[in-house]
Amino acid sequence: MISLNIETATDICSLSLAKDKEILFSDCSSEGNHARTLPLFIQKAVQIAQSKGLKIGAVAVSAGPGSYTGLRIATATAKGLCYASNIPLIFIPTLSILCQALIDRHKQLLTEDTILCPMIDARRMEVYTALYDNQLHPLTPTEAKIIDSDSFTQSLENHHILFFGNGAVKCQTTIKHPNAIFINDIPLLADYMAPLSYEAYLAKQFQDIAYAEPNYLKQYNAIKSTNRVLNNI
Repeated sequence: MISLNIETATDICSLSLAKDKEILFSDCSSEGNHARTLPLFIQKAVQIAQSKGLKIGAVAVSAGPGSYTGLRIATATAKGLCYASNIPLIFIPTLSILCQALIDRHKQLLTEDTILCPMIDARRMEVYTALYDNQLHPLTPTEAKIIDSDSFTQSLENHHILFFGNGAVKCQTTIKHPNAIFINDIPLLADYMAPLSYEAYLAKQFQDIAYAEPNYLKQYNAIKSTNRVLNNI
């Protein structure tokens, strides 16, 4: 199965082309202009697939939570590709991708009592997060959580918890329990989507192209412009 995997939930835009779980091509950019960068990555990936005589069989997209704009751009692009090529659309929870990255990079840290806590920055002391076991099964619902010194205390009493993702850095001075382990080298990239999208494809976990929406988690709040000309349009 040839999959096109798209991840734009943060300021990093990334894409990978995979055959089953094997990465054939990947690229990423931290410029923040996903609307401009993503089509260029897709063009490269399609050219590579065609040069190898391969046909893309599904598009997987990181489905949130994360940046409203990034998720919206990726989902709209993925829907267009799937509709035009009549191929399935796959949603992969963004926090699951972070967990897969942690497992790929630091599998030796996982024990029977280890809990994974991926965190995506949601500004100030708030993060998008959930708890997972070491088999990537969610233990708690995904939520927007304000972190304080009591966060995760009950779980930390009985388990080592690995905190990682771009939201974990700011929590390091707040969560001080000895069972809290912070890992700072876990990037959120489309490379880590390949095994997840492959498993979803085999299980036929496809989305309705017309109605599927990413998990924004929080309502988008538009800021009213102070420009009187723009406000009068």
